[in-house]
Amino acid sequence: MTRLDELKVGESGKVTGYTDRTSSYRRKLLSMGLTPGTVVKVVRKAPLGDPIEIELRGTALSVRKDEARIVAIEMA
Repeated sequence: MTRLDELKVGESGKVTGYTDRTSSYRRKLLSMGLTPGTVVKVVRKAPLGDPIEIELRGTALSVRKDEARIVAIEMA
């Protein structure tokens, strides 16, 4: 298991859950489509690593590094 913020550009994986179930980010990320079982791919990262652009279900989405830190990923 790894976290979304640890993926490198071009890598993809499947969302398995969230490492912090009490985080206020969890609800926001779920509503944006980062649900368990969803395959995500890191498209690019900003020079300092924040934000991170990901692709899921044919849509580009930018998330903050703090938000990405709580998303548990299984490498594809």
